[in-house]
Amino acid sequence: MKRVIVIGGGASGLMAAYASAKNGNETLLLEKNEKLGKKIYITGKGRCNLTNDCPPDVFLQNVVHGSKFMTGAAYAFPAERTMSFMEAFGLPLKVERGNRVFPITDHASDVTKTLERACRSVGAEVRLNETVERITIENNAVTGVISNGCVHECDCVIVATGGISYPATGSTGDGYRFAAEAGHSLVSPVPSLVGIAVGEDLSSAQGISLKNVVLTAKHGGKIISSRMGEMLITHYGISGPLVLSLSAEINRIPLREVSFTIDFKPALDEKTLNARLLRDFGERKNESLKNIVKGLLPVGLGACLLKHAGISPDVRANSVTRQMREGLLRALKAFPLTPKSLRGFSEAVVTAGGVDVKEINPKTMESKRIAGLRFCGEVLDVDAFTGGFNLQIAFSTGFLAGNTII
Repeated sequence: MKRVIVIGGGASGLMAAYASAKNGNETLLLEKNEKLGKKIYITGKGRCNLTNDCPPDVFLQNVVHGSKFMTGAAYAFPAERTMSFMEAFGLPLKVERGNRVFPITDHASDVTKTLERACRSVGAEVRLNETVERITIENNAVTGVISNGCVHECDCVIVATGGISYPATGSTGDGYRFAAEAGHSLVSPVPSLVGIAVGEDLSSAQGISLKNVVLTAKHGGKIISSRMGEMLITHYGISGPLVLSLSAEINRIPLREVSFTIDFKPALDEKTLNARLLRDFGERKNESLKNIVKGLLPVGLGACLLKHAGISPDVRANSVTRQMREGLLRALKAFPLTPKSLRGFSEAVVTAGGVDVKEINPKTMESKRIAGLRFCGEVLDVDAFTGGFNLQIAFSTGFLAGNTII
């Protein structure tokens, strides 16, 4: 039996504490907040999309950074095991669109309660309002932690402190400091799964939600992402599922080197769309373009397109030149946007970057530098797309971190 301290009572920390204690280790979880799972409470808009019901190979395809590192964990503790674990400890689940898994109750708090129930069932001790100041290390091995001014001796420490997204939940980067003090390298943290501010004025289209559009990003003239989905026009630029996923793919690239285009009519090729425009203009010769484009796009967005194409919204259809029509066609099929910045950590669903996984054993989550020191969850340089994949990373890495302490 070993003495194990888990720092952080979120998804990965609770899973790590359970896995450690079930193997007979004396396990103490220290959480600096007044309650467990503060970030869990806000995931999935308060419903908690806790995993994605897919096999490990599909899960790994949705890991943006660190998929190779995650391979062993993905097969050792896949979504199937997460689901059976939750149900075994009294949480019935349901699967929704995109294989997203939620508690039947639609209450994120029930996920936290289930994890806490599991921990207590195997004898893990949980203490709240405990701020860990530092990890004590001697001769390249963990000896304990100092929390609230008290020394707690132990054989192993599992750092499960999360990243720095949503800092109001307590994710303030403590784990990065612990890692650096232990001699670990850090990949600079950046926001992920977050909205993107653009240079163009989209104010007339603010609040418009679009479905089945294609958002393409290019870097150095090469396509790095092109996906169909839903997006939202906001006061700062663009957001929504399509944009959040794209942010995960471009957050390590200088945005000045990236360009976006939106295809508002991906179901129609240019020839077909051009024929439609000609037909509409012919049938509605005396109508203004601002009225005609209402049949193609929401009102505010149509105004943006006409402005971009340099066409007055009051031009009558019978006055539209070939050059105007081709400009409108280009705007519909490849509307350009200039990304300026990602929204900040306060809005980011997850943090990309963190502890360099080259220095972590992927089978145990143990440091290759310090004996007895382990990391799991968002503190690691591993992140994924939306859909429950990031919480599955937390559960898989947390389980391995705790389960392999014997």
